[in-house]
Amino acid sequence: MTSLDNNENITNEKQYDASHIRVLEGLEPVRQRPGMYIGTTDIKGLHHMIQEIVDNSVDEALAGYCTHISTIINEDGSVTVHDNGRGIPVDKHEKTGKSALETVYTVLHAGGKFDKSVYKVSGGLHGVGASVVNALSSRLEVTVQKNGKIYRMRFEKGIPQGPIEEIGETENSGTSVTFMPDATIFDTIEFVGSTEVLRMKQAAYLTPGVTFTIVDKRNNIQQRFYYEGGIKTQLKNLIGEQTQLSSPHYFKAEWKDVLAEISFQFVATSNDHTLSFVNNIPTHDGGSHLLGFKSALLKVINEVGKEKEKIDKKIWEFQYSDVTDGLYGVITVKIPEPQFEGQTKGRLGNAYVRNEIEKLTYEYLRNVFDEQPEEFDKIFEKINLAARARLAAKFAKETVLRKNVLSGGVLPGKLADCSKRGNKGTELYIVEGDSAGGSAKQGRDSKFQAILPLRGKILNTEQASIQKIMANQEVKSLITAIGTGIKENYDAEHLRYEKIIIMTDADVDGAHIRTLLLTFLFRYMRGLIEDGHVFAACPPIYKFSKGSKEVYVYDENHTPSMYGFWPDEKVDIQRYKGLGEMNAEQLRETTMNPEKRYTKKITVEDAEEADRLFRILMGEDVQSRKHFILTHAKNVKDLDI
Repeated sequence: MTSLDNNENITNEKQYDASHIRVLEGLEPVRQRPGMYIGTTDIKGLHHMIQEIVDNSVDEALAGYCTHISTIINEDGSVTVHDNGRGIPVDKHEKTGKSALETVYTVLHAGGKFDKSVYKVSGGLHGVGASVVNALSSRLEVTVQKNGKIYRMRFEKGIPQGPIEEIGETENSGTSVTFMPDATIFDTIEFVGSTEVLRMKQAAYLTPGVTFTIVDKRNNIQQRFYYEGGIKTQLKNLIGEQTQLSSPHYFKAEWKDVLAEISFQFVATSNDHTLSFVNNIPTHDGGSHLLGFKSALLKVINEVGKEKEKIDKKIWEFQYSDVTDGLYGVITVKIPEPQFEGQTKGRLGNAYVRNEIEKLTYEYLRNVFDEQPEEFDKIFEKINLAARARLAAKFAKETVLRKNVLSGGVLPGKLADCSKRGNKGTELYIVEGDSAGGSAKQGRDSKFQAILPLRGKILNTEQASIQKIMANQEVKSLITAIGTGIKENYDAEHLRYEKIIIMTDADVDGAHIRTLLLTFLFRYMRGLIEDGHVFAACPPIYKFSKGSKEVYVYDENHTPSMYGFWPDEKVDIQRYKGLGEMNAEQLRETTMNPEKRYTKKITVEDAEEADRLFRILMGEDVQSRKHFILTHAKNVKDLDI
């Protein structure tokens, strides 16, 4: 009885009834659970705020009402997005009783994208973009030019600060949105200008005839993008000066309310570099449209190859990895109601799109190969070579890679591992040189920080075979330490460290080594970068000191006066040309202590750019290398020799 009485008391004390059910009003659920709407609250989620507003302007462009879209990062860190579209409606909304503008910015799942007479296709998924940005901003202001009038409305944390007001007259039309992200929501509210430059450039490729401008008032940088050729121009620029193994191909088709455009070409590389988009939204994880294209390509190559009796009996049928070896492509579809996985729109799920794209690609390729048999021969030769390399690589991995690297064998002797179990919260520093490696080992926190020193520059993977790569001791040490394996053997479950931090000297040689490492990771362990595990350490460039006052400086353009030293003071300026010039304590204080250091998370875009530069500087095209050096030599200020 006593036991039952105790249980009853516990139940009574923890009653659970209707009073415990909380109903969140308006935009409150967005502020309570921001990750549900923008994915994350880190730098990626911060930039997603801009994307949501720009997407609305792009919708106007796709509908044919907008020719110019600009993004401005203001000096105070806020962002302004402006377009010359029709302007958000300002008349009263019948259902809400509020102006249409206020409805769009304060009510979830409200917007013109739900009415197909307004937007046939739209980048928006749930109609939450504008209201979510409003909810997650400490302040937001919308200015609308429409019907000869200028209207303005202001919000703070999603709450209107008064009714919509008429503030002037105009002959123009359009919408301007200025917002300041809420510092209590995001890990950082400092936007990275280069991220938005890449986004505006990409948007210009996908929206031919529309001008995109990005202005960063913090450093007076302005760039303008306009591409009449659309994705055909993008493909050409992606390939650059690489050796072309086939003709460039482009085709498009419409069915019902769907528009598909595909551009592709084969080049002399082992990379698969195919970009995909839906309604101008990058689908980094691919989806049904990309699967449809690759499935058709594989089917046609196998089909025609067998008809012509060209496929070797040892190969029998090509695989996906064979037909995408050296494939560069851009696939973009515009559909009325895209079904994405998550609000951040990473993967397209509409099954019918795969079927249509597969049918479209198959018909195009069959016609090309029937009418241009020499084109089939060029593409087939590349794919056949890839298949043979796959079989050779399989044998090499079984005899070398599996035996020495991936079998869970002994870790590299020069790896100073951390003591913490599991990879949560752990870090692997890849350090340039044994000298810096020694300082790093002494300066680290051995509980969670591991050190792997690499001797000099690792193997140039631009032209090396898989066998040669796997025989390189530095590369083998790197692969073993990280633990995931490479290429098709890559397995994120076996990642030994949560963060992979590349730490090189802050000079030309250090930049070269960092580029080599990024290129290798991009080509052989791309999942590390896509999942946000790769970082670049940012060691100090200078130390300003006078008496007991010491300041470490991480920006080349900073001067002593910016740190409280008076201009007439004699300040000692020490230039750090290498990590080895710092002792263990200094290295820990400036570059390894998580509470004080600076690191840069490496994105796929960063790695792609490193890969592009590496092809130019280390590839076989001498003319491209010469042109690059002549173009950029004038920008080199202080060259350490």
